[in-house]
Amino acid sequence: MIVVDRDAIARAATPALVFATVRATLTAHAHGRTSVPPPLHLEFPDAGGDCHVKAGWVTGADDFAVKIATGFYGNPGRGLPTNHGLVAVVSARTGAVRAVLDDGGLLTAWRTAAAGALVTHALARPDATTLGVFGTGEQARLQVEWLTRLRPLREVLVHGRDPRKAEALCAVLGPVARPASAAETTAADLVVTTTPSTTPVLDATLIRPGTHVTGIGADMPHKNELPAVLFARAETIATDDHAQCLHHGDFGHAVRAGTVPDHADTPIGLLLDGTLTRSESAITVADLTGVGALDAALASAVLDAVLTGGHP
Repeated sequence: MIVVDRDAIARAATPALVFATVRATLTAHAHGRTSVPPPLHLEFPDAGGDCHVKAGWVTGADDFAVKIATGFYGNPGRGLPTNHGLVAVVSARTGAVRAVLDDGGLLTAWRTAAAGALVTHALARPDATTLGVFGTGEQARLQVEWLTRLRPLREVLVHGRDPRKAEALCAVLGPVARPASAAETTAADLVVTTTPSTTPVLDATLIRPGTHVTGIGADMPHKNELPAVLFARAETIATDDHAQCLHHGDFGHAVRAGTVPDHADTPIGLLLDGTLTRSESAITVADLTGVGALDAALASAVLDAVLTGGHP
């Protein structure tokens, strides 16, 4: 068994590799060609943190993976990263552990950013160029950076609870970004939510016809970013995993509120081939909770790239 450090992982996990792996795996998952057990969740309220353990396998792949990912949201105030973690890559032929990817949560962050960017790009109007982002952390930044690899953005509006953090993120994103109110952010062509909030962060009545909304942050049962009524207004609801999104995604909150039936969603993997057509006035929503098969496929692909490239 080998241990691969974060620097080697970052060199091997090129945007092209991440996008291709995430797209292919979401498609495989949509067609039932994966094995993904329910995630394990732990909460640490005194420390403002949480942990999830996810596992997955793509049918026929040589490897499966088990991932530990943590988010401790007070860490930036301590001078520490919010996210940590690692991925164990295990042979699906022998059960032997091939490698531990000591990525510190990097692959989770990048596959989440890639999945969000892919579905946002796929479901948005072709002429949508204004992005509204709720949240000011690492995933807020990554969602903007990865989406700009797929489409040009004329303006990025950032809303956060702390105006200073919103200003700091905008400084990193460049002149295209500026802090904005919640109402102005909600009125963008594209809206992405990236917070650990337990209550909805936007007003669904302010979502304009033709808007696409991607929810990233609701990855545990107690989290809730998108209001239930938003799903009732949507022409298309996309989920990365039907069962997970019912159990602990924003889609599940909407189903339990009675605003939509539990079969109202479509797998994201079926929407990534460009065959979906939408009217200019349609509202579309995507709910991402993170699929263990993505962790397995990406970790295996990165490990192979590291070994091929002579790392570590």
